[in-house]
Amino acid sequence: MSRLLVIDDEIKMTMLISAHLTEAGHTVETAASGREAMALLQQRTYDLVVTDIRLPDPDGLAILSWISQHHPETGVIMMTAFAEAKTAVEAMKKGAVDYLIKPFPLDELALIIQRYLTQRKNENLKRLREADYEALAYDDFIGQSAATQNLLGLVRQVAPTDTTVLILGESGTGKELAARLLHIQSPRRPKPFIAINCAALTETLLESELFGHEKGAFTGAVSRKPGRLELAHGGTIFLDEIGEMSPGLQSKLLRVLEEHHLVRVGGVDMIPVDVRVIAATNRNLKELMKSGKFREDLYYRINVFPITMPTLRDRIDDIPLLAEYFLKRKNFPHPVLDTEVIDLLQNYSWPGNIRELKNILDRAAILAGDGPINAGCLGIDDADLDTSAPMAGPPASLAESERALIIDALEKTGGSKTEAARLLRITRRRLYSRMKILGIEK
Repeated sequence: MSRLLVIDDEIKMTMLISAHLTEAGHTVETAASGREAMALLQQRTYDLVVTDIRLPDPDGLAILSWISQHHPETGVIMMTAFAEAKTAVEAMKKGAVDYLIKPFPLDELALIIQRYLTQRKNENLKRLREADYEALAYDDFIGQSAATQNLLGLVRQVAPTDTTVLILGESGTGKELAARLLHIQSPRRPKPFIAINCAALTETLLESELFGHEKGAFTGAVSRKPGRLELAHGGTIFLDEIGEMSPGLQSKLLRVLEEHHLVRVGGVDMIPVDVRVIAATNRNLKELMKSGKFREDLYYRINVFPITMPTLRDRIDDIPLLAEYFLKRKNFPHPVLDTEVIDLLQNYSWPGNIRELKNILDRAAILAGDGPINAGCLGIDDADLDTSAPMAGPPASLAESERALIIDALEKTGGSKTEAARLLRITRRRLYSRMKILGIEK
């Protein structure tokens, strides 16, 4: 419900306006002078003020100036006599929403007020959406490592354009999140973002999903169905695992990209489509081209701006932040992990990348119950961490070389065992074990 202030030294006029706007569903307060109005304005805020220009001490223009300075979110409608119309126009230039020349139909005033309130509500919703977009961008890409910042830098550069993007990288690195961020940071964000996994459907189903079909196009097509490309009109379509698409569908997709229209399965009409295409794959498309499984012309059409997602192995400095983020989202009571657990996570190879990290933490949180997560909750052992480190009981000459390497690493890192282990590319647990066997005290 909106709160309005009506200011006029003509009491009868004030009462008429107040009664009409109250009946229209607004909460209305009134003032009969500029001084009375200023006292109310300093006590509370209003969605909109309706004021006469001619008021005793101060006048309507002075009130407009004060509101513009102290409550710019409050709209002001000026009421004036015909002789003061030029003054009202000047008031518009100074920020008034509108003006009305007395006498005027009360319904006209109510309409102007409703139009203004609706416009302001839409603008507020737009600002909230913008804030949500920005929050989503940074919530979904947790991390401060150089690899993460480099990725976000590329996204910021290409997002405002309509350039086709090819996202490369291992499974579980967050390719769809990157695609959503590209859409959210682009001018297309008010329009749909539609994702489809090209590896999850058979060729026939994928064709129908992408391009749509007409009624009777095949058995089971009982009605017309628009495809994902058509539904994404004005927005973005994300083609995940595009390397799994058959050459026949690749040809049809290429035509859509080049001609900006499509034909539904079983149809003849050309349907215009305006979509931004973001594709992703964890396969080597160049190798697929050599074997004839991926069209060369489509490759060069989608590979305009390639982005390679960093693996979690490239982002080990982000692991503490990612772990805390995932655990907080699960409302886990102990989201900050101790040094031993973080060290274990940072020395794991992460073949499943961020997806695997999330799954391991989900399991660990269940095992930990109400207590903190310890190393045993993770389900990671030494065999998972490092298979190339030297085993116990090496020949004497090898032991001496190993001892020298460890001592050198400790000296270079100022005695930090965590940094020394990282330098030697072994786990800290393995480092402690080798130091004990080799009699190294640091």
